[in-house]
Amino acid sequence: MSGTEFELSVTCHIAAPRQIAWKVWTDLKDEWFCPKPWRAEVIEEDLRPGGRSAVRMFGPDGEDTGPMEGVILEVVPMEKVVTTDAYASGWVPQTPFMTAIWHFADEGEGTRFTATARHWNGEAQGDGIPSRLGSDGGAVQGALRNFGGKRLGLFTLPAPDTQKPLEPRIFALESGGAIC
Repeated sequence: MSGTEFELSVTCHIAAPRQIAWKVWTDLKDEWFCPKPWRAEVIEEDLRPGGRSAVRMFGPDGEDTGPMEGVILEVVPMEKVVTTDAYASGWVPQTPFMTAIWHFADEGEGTRFTATARHWNGEAQGDGIPSRLGSDGGAVQGALRNFGGKRLGLFTLPAPDTQKPLEPRIFALESGGAIC
């Protein structure tokens, strides 16, 4: 916890290299973004400062969040993404709910993934998508479990600091830590 009063942060260890965790986070978000039986549809994820971030979630009983719009504030490839819903694409102000910080760090032979939501106030922290999908923090923890429990398919990516590709293989992600 950084000391921010209205912050929720969850973390897990992923038994896969950071570049694999990053690829799943960026390319397979539809599959892990919200807890089952909900499903997510990524409308757009333009990973550059000022880029549009838009996701829509659908519930098992016909619930539809509508597009949840925001902008990307910061991107450090394979390390960190910061988004906010205080603005829609084009820097159009809208009613804010939170700023999200997604962080990836090497830990042993795997990756430490941390998702942090900084809410504007206590009302936003306790009344929003998380409380609509489950108990306080339930949506974030459920999504993290989905992400942390995802079985990754075959990926051929360049090995770190080389042009030689890694051998394709399946990486199983494991949840860990006190929160996941």
